[in-house]
Amino acid sequence: MKIKSVFSHAFTKYGKVLDGYDVTELLAKLEATTKKPADAVIYEPGDDGLESLAIAKEFSVNAYGGMPVQVGYCNGNNTKLNCLEYHRGSELNIPANDIVLLLAPLQAVKNGKLDTSAVEAFYAPKGTVVQVYETTLHYAPCNAVTKDGVSKDGFRVIIVLPKDTNTEKPAIEPKNLEDKLLWARNKWLIAHPEASEAKAGAFVGLTGKNIDISK
Repeated sequence: MKIKSVFSHAFTKYGKVLDGYDVTELLAKLEATTKKPADAVIYEPGDDGLESLAIAKEFSVNAYGGMPVQVGYCNGNNTKLNCLEYHRGSELNIPANDIVLLLAPLQAVKNGKLDTSAVEAFYAPKGTVVQVYETTLHYAPCNAVTKDGVSKDGFRVIIVLPKDTNTEKPAIEPKNLEDKLLWARNKWLIAHPEASEAKAGAFVGLTGKNIDISK
């Protein structure tokens, strides 16, 4: 799998890099106040400390046009695809370490199924404000890849989303196939059979290899 850059033309169908934001204080607080597991990934939809910073309001007013947002994080070590998800509304990823994002177009999903051969990898350097469009399938970041292989440093990544995304799943009576993909509030999820989410009852729709960038 070739790893491209979020600054490349190939990334433009999935999102864009936002400029004009000073994320120095945000990333410093992320690194100082949040854990980074060595052998797992943790996710927090919203963090009071991060949301207290002035830049949280900048994201709400500027990046989301005045809509309420949450500022959380995804930290740990990961090299596998496992699942793909999407939301109603864009997601901002701001890494404190270089990362790789595994992405695919939502339009490629047919009857809830997607072959993982449609997934592409993109390198995002530390401090980049990466907007991932609503129509982009994504999931947990992956460790960066260097000339010596996959980094063992792991990652801390700021995740900005519309308010209350990824919180408790609403009670729902499925009306169509997409409703069966709903895994949490504003979170539609497609799992690979090998993923722990599949074993927990998530909709299984990823076919082909469960991509592992360490291989």
